[in-house]
Amino acid sequence: MKYTEVTFTCSPNDEIVNSILSATIADIGFESFVENELGTTAYIQSDLFDEAQLNEILENFPYEAKITYTYKEIEEKNWNEEWEKNYFQPLIIDDKCIIQSTFHNAPAIYDYNIYIDPKMAFGTGHHQTTELMIREILKEDFTGRSLLDMGTGTAILAILASMRGAGPIEAIDIDQWAYDNAMENIKLNGIDNITVRIGGADLLADMSFDVILANINRNILLNDIHAYASVLNNGGCLYMSGFYIDDIPVITEECKKHGLAFCHNTQKDNWTAVKFQKA
Repeated sequence: MKYTEVTFTCSPNDEIVNSILSATIADIGFESFVENELGTTAYIQSDLFDEAQLNEILENFPYEAKITYTYKEIEEKNWNEEWEKNYFQPLIIDDKCIIQSTFHNAPAIYDYNIYIDPKMAFGTGHHQTTELMIREILKEDFTGRSLLDMGTGTAILAILASMRGAGPIEAIDIDQWAYDNAMENIKLNGIDNITVRIGGADLLADMSFDVILANINRNILLNDIHAYASVLNNGGCLYMSGFYIDDIPVITEECKKHGLAFCHNTQKDNWTAVKFQKA
């Protein structure tokens, strides 16, 4: 069976754009998705590839982004082997946490052993922003703290937070793919205190949290920080990523408007994660 490889260049190149892109093109037959430095590489059986359909999806893309692509037909491959060999290697963070799929044979000898369905590459911890957020979770004590994972994707952050003692946990994302994938991964890891919902910040009314995780996109964060602040308990912490180091001043300015004080930031390459606290 022959496959066509389509390489998408995305601007901005962040998890939410790649997540929406992968979710929408999956509806026209794309099977595997790999996030890279420019965007996403996706694969589809060659006899199912319809460029007109793809162009229509991109013309009506439900998010502000510039997406271009190139494509080529590639030789037949064993795709499970390709995933294991090239795209989704087990990821070990700080010798405390391992993220792998069920097809990996890495020993589960770490403090936190997380299994993620490898249908999509993003949300496996390999993107800089996800890794930064994982490191934040690993160094904080979340025991007994109610938590919101906004833009949950694969639910990797919610799963780790649960393993770190957080609960109850709400995990929210805007698309059906994320909901389905999050539910699969939560079950795969034997977690029973995470509730997954489809939607946005409008779902937060009447909720309250000790901790909020939001690994999304700068513009969405700026739009929704007021909503996060309104449901964050006094003394609670807001962790955010999905943006560049240069964006910290504008994020900080918006947080100040809503009573959130800057604590610290971490960074990898040009990406950053920040922590704010409500007085």
